[in-house]
Amino acid sequence: MSQSLIDLGSIAESIRKELKTSDKPVSDKKIQRDYILTGIPGFDKLLDQGIPVGSNILVSGSAGSGKTIFCLQLLVYNASQGKNCLFISFEEPEDKLIDHMRTFGWNPDPLIESGKLKIKRYLTTDIYYEGERSSTGIKAMMARNSDHLLLDLEPFIIGDEGYKPDIAVVDSLTAVASTFVGKDRGYRFYVERLFRFFEKIGSTNFLITQPTKPPEKQTESTVEDFLSDGVILLYNVRQGNIRESAIEILKMRGVKHEKKIVAMRITDNGIVVYPEQEVFTDI
Repeated sequence: MSQSLIDLGSIAESIRKELKTSDKPVSDKKIQRDYILTGIPGFDKLLDQGIPVGSNILVSGSAGSGKTIFCLQLLVYNASQGKNCLFISFEEPEDKLIDHMRTFGWNPDPLIESGKLKIKRYLTTDIYYEGERSSTGIKAMMARNSDHLLLDLEPFIIGDEGYKPDIAVVDSLTAVASTFVGKDRGYRFYVERLFRFFEKIGSTNFLITQPTKPPEKQTESTVEDFLSDGVILLYNVRQGNIRESAIEILKMRGVKHEKKIVAMRITDNGIVVYPEQEVFTDI
């Protein structure tokens, strides 16, 4: 009997020693994450490490605040770093967007020729296609069947050539929403599936939106707010007879960031952010 007790004690002691040497607290384990930078002068200093890869980021602001420029600029930078970058426009045509980039001196042509930067323009009327899913291309993306919306996003984003973007921009969700006037449920369904599709292919995505009200006057969260991992706000504030630009990272999951509104300028070479210059005027 005593020998059995001794054996059990030895086994228990052995187990304790093994646990002591092999077990480590969960808090000691570092989760490895990848990040992207925008390449926009001054902006990346507002983030501790960058924007987590695979995030869905809303880029929101009033007309003329620089939303499209911001997104084109980060795409050109990342395409020059070897990433596949895609700009989907429901508003401006491809040639006009390319001219914008040339005006800023970004030289997009070699990036487009190499396939690292793609600009695609679709009409919002192409999003909603009534009838069975029998056509090809963009019209096959969404079909109406027995009053249920069906989505096939791969032909829309990836195409026949199997192109998968590392970074994608949609300009804009506001234009997409106009297609669903009176069909809020359909729009929410569409946006949720769009976000989920981007998660599936693993791209980092920037979705442009123009709010109907200033951020401080928004009383209800939108479906985009719930689904997004981050929100970048751009401001175009009138001060007397001039307008001042500013930018803010309102939300960014998974990374520390500055929580202040800072000055921004749209120069001849693109957007420049001044992370040390806070904006104290009413916005």
